[in-house]
Amino acid sequence: MSNQPTSTTDGPRAKRAADRTDSTVADADAVLELSNVVKEFAGERAVDGVDLAVREGELLTLLGPSGCGKTTTLRTIAGLESPTEGTVRVADETVAGDGREIPPEERDVGMVFQEFALFPHLSVAENVAFGLDDPDSEAADRRVANLLDLVGLDGYGDRSPTELSGGQRQRVALARSLAPEPDVLLLDEPFSNLDVALRVEMREEVARILNEAGVTAVSVTHDQEEALSISDRVAVMSDGQIEQVGSPASLFEHPESRFVASFLGQASFVPGKITESSVDTTIGSYGRDLLEGVTDEYVGAEVDVLVRPDDLRLSPADGEAGPISAETQPVTTADGGTSVASADGEVVQRQYTGPSFVYHVQLDDGPVVRCLHNHAEEVEIGERVSVRLVADHTLAWYPAA
Repeated sequence: MSNQPTSTTDGPRAKRAADRTDSTVADADAVLELSNVVKEFAGERAVDGVDLAVREGELLTLLGPSGCGKTTTLRTIAGLESPTEGTVRVADETVAGDGREIPPEERDVGMVFQEFALFPHLSVAENVAFGLDDPDSEAADRRVANLLDLVGLDGYGDRSPTELSGGQRQRVALARSLAPEPDVLLLDEPFSNLDVALRVEMREEVARILNEAGVTAVSVTHDQEEALSISDRVAVMSDGQIEQVGSPASLFEHPESRFVASFLGQASFVPGKITESSVDTTIGSYGRDLLEGVTDEYVGAEVDVLVRPDDLRLSPADGEAGPISAETQPVTTADGGTSVASADGEVVQRQYTGPSFVYHVQLDDGPVVRCLHNHAEEVEIGERVSVRLVADHTLAWYPAA
């Protein structure tokens, strides 16, 4: 029940990422197109009617839990799987479907695998040059040198892959995939074999490399932080279908389904009712414009309002709650009753993340909600608290479960 905003992506990809919040783009702009792609295994649909288009220079990430169909979709694009139904087009050429099946090696598609798949008996430079038509030519030498410089491995050409760190091997694998200048580059969980610190560093570095190379790329991951941090657009998948496609900000702030809301970050759903002038919830009554897209046709509807941990604050139940932001000032309810500024409950769980605590609060008259606080603001499990809304933005909502 949310409107899809225009992308507000910042950084070097901003111009190419503009207006990419739709699930499809104009045919003239698409380098990669999937139309009603279905893939069945023993009668079970792993991919179920996927429609997707990716523009030149865009990094799109397929995101979802294990078994949702994202890897099968990637393998179908690469030609490692054949679609049961539908078509795959790369650079205006049908490579699968409509009676055609172009083998993987003849598709202009590169792939970076989880395990990098480098040849240990070849040098770094020889690995990068492996996919070129004439790997021993001067042109190939120049191409390899330029790519090693791009990935930050200038001077490493004569080394063996066994002498490199995990992050360096990943850079070599990326350079090798870029060497033939593919129309589309596919990345299959490219950071899963790296430790946490290196994973963060490398995803930023890979995003930089892809951006500078201007390559069109599709990545697969189950890591929401990874997807949101490096992608121009994200396609969230569930049960073989695409739930929603959009910029990272639009998906996180305006999820169109409960699944997307719950999969992207921590989500709490607070019961409420829409009146002519307000939305009355278990944590307060607020102006109706707090909910995005609400019109008179929804008056009387019972809803569940999405709140993230940073939308809520807690304080001791017998203490001062502090000022409430102007955006969420409580109002008089439609029946003339007194609005409630907060709700009481008990801390039942807490998560320490380093910079912050996320407190799980069981409301006396409502669900468990999560509240984000600075690590210095420590509250004990079992402590009675008061929860209030501090969001300074409109909130997504869904029909009551």
